[in-house]
Amino acid sequence: MQQAQGLKRGLSARHIRFMALGSAIGTGLFYGSASAIQMAGPAVLLAYLIGGAAVFMVMRALGEMAVHNPVAGSFGHYASTYLGPMAGFILGWTYAFEMVIVAIADVTAFGIYMGFWFPEVARWIWVLGIVFLIGGLNLCNVRVFGEMEFWLSLLKVGAIVAMILAGLGIMAFGFSQVGSGHAVGVSNLFDHGGFMPNGVSGLIASFAVVMFAFGGIEIIGVTAGEAKDPQRVIPKAINAVPLRILLFYVLTLLVLMCLYPWPQIGSQGSPFVQIFSNLGIGSAAAVLNIVVISAAISAINSDIFGAGRMMYGLAQHGQAPRGFGKLSKHGVPWMTVVVMGAALLVGVLLNYLIPENVFLLIASIATFATVWVWLMILVTQVAMRRSMSREEVAQLKFPVPFWPYGPAMAIAFMVFIFGVLGYFPDTQAALLVGVVWVVFLVASYLLWCKPRAGGGEPVREPAELHR
Repeated sequence: MQQAQGLKRGLSARHIRFMALGSAIGTGLFYGSASAIQMAGPAVLLAYLIGGAAVFMVMRALGEMAVHNPVAGSFGHYASTYLGPMAGFILGWTYAFEMVIVAIADVTAFGIYMGFWFPEVARWIWVLGIVFLIGGLNLCNVRVFGEMEFWLSLLKVGAIVAMILAGLGIMAFGFSQVGSGHAVGVSNLFDHGGFMPNGVSGLIASFAVVMFAFGGIEIIGVTAGEAKDPQRVIPKAINAVPLRILLFYVLTLLVLMCLYPWPQIGSQGSPFVQIFSNLGIGSAAAVLNIVVISAAISAINSDIFGAGRMMYGLAQHGQAPRGFGKLSKHGVPWMTVVVMGAALLVGVLLNYLIPENVFLLIASIATFATVWVWLMILVTQVAMRRSMSREEVAQLKFPVPFWPYGPAMAIAFMVFIFGVLGYFPDTQAALLVGVVWVVFLVASYLLWCKPRAGGGEPVREPAELHR
């Protein structure tokens, strides 16, 4: 029964900055970007710029709250404080749900990448193996986790920079692709049906995948409970990350589409591996496959960490089974890691049953959960501001910029994304799943949490059932 006193503050600025990069630069860029390119063509660059601007407002809203009050459970705790316990319950569990779904997408992508080397091995076998590996790593001391995440993220960031430089070099020296008649250069952005080949509707449709790609960056708020000197570390991490992600996404995809005609990107697994294979650099394709595999592992790692810490925060407030609040001697909420690992076994099953269709379905469900979390973060920040006096607002150490217009525009954009999910047939199932999930959470709160919060003896039985 060795119980740690609480979460350990073992994460430095370096760890947190790269954890956010690790969570947001993963499967969405290395694999999902191909789906977005097929929907919007070169205009997908606009989608990443617009989506990135909205996500930056979310991050600043979260940063304002996290610096004002750095706690475990982060935005779930803030929603409970400023919008009420039910809002905190729904937000916290939806974030955990988002992390589970995103992690399933990441383990699915991992299985696809391994197929590059071992096409004869069933994908679900790779997925099962990675679930056990990552589960074990997350049971280690948080500093071990942060250090591993730093190096994995550094590897993929280095690979992206190398790919950008190599692509620019290829364009500058005018190499044409091996075995193809295409020119390499900016003309590829306009030669195959124009910059916006599928019209505005194609651009709008791509937002479902684009917003999924940015999902996970809000983990910066979750790290507040384990950050050293959060008042200094979190603003630095938040200000550094969005610009870097925009740089990586927009510049990377620009180079990608200049090197290769957009209609053919993603037809052979990861577009990054495909590009270098078609340039005749076989060993580079193998190296890149190692990079995209490490990117997937890094993202799964961050997903399990984020969900575990959120469920720990919920348990602290009586909104999750009490067992989720138990810590190992290393200060790790071990029960939540075990539960996340079990949830990822659903990914193993999906990859066994429907290996062809699983990625887009999971990505669009994750988009609903991600955008719902962002919307609630924005609304919570507005509620916090409205509850503060003018003097209290003046004392905020990391206030959101462009108040109140920036947050208002970001809120409108998130609502618009829900409309996008509902309009296009491929993503309507995701909206339906999302609505059912929120209704389920409301019912769960009313039947389980609210009676417990009200006190009285009869409510102890349901709590025991959930232990």
